[in-house]
Amino acid sequence: MFGRLNHVGVATRSIAEARGHYARLFGAAAVGESFDLPAQGVRVCFVDAPNAQIELIEPLGDASPLAGFLERNPAGGQHHLCFEVADLDAAIRDAVSAGARPLGEPRLGAHGTRVVFLHPREMGGVLVELMEAAHAGH
Repeated sequence: MFGRLNHVGVATRSIAEARGHYARLFGAAAVGESFDLPAQGVRVCFVDAPNAQIELIEPLGDASPLAGFLERNPAGGQHHLCFEVADLDAAIRDAVSAGARPLGEPRLGAHGTRVVFLHPREMGGVLVELMEAAHAGH
């Protein structure tokens, strides 16, 4: 069902501050520009690591779903794991039949492809994002 790990989402109160940390770890060229996803209430910035990406995510305000995570985890930290799938609808059906619970309907994610999140309760305590990608699993 799951393809390759696409990215690890890391919540931060300030992408501007986090950029410097990741630039020291991976080099300045690895840190992309940040952009807003108003529909999801977040600002994101991707960092290219050798085998996957790190998605820095910052809330766009108190109404952001990420704001609650940062209240519980003031220093930020790992928010989710994102796996590629070839067919999101089929992956959702498989996940549901295996006992997972999608959090809402599929929507456009930061990569411009459809995504859905699976509740951490059924995923071993980890919030999992499934991302439809043409090259999933390769």
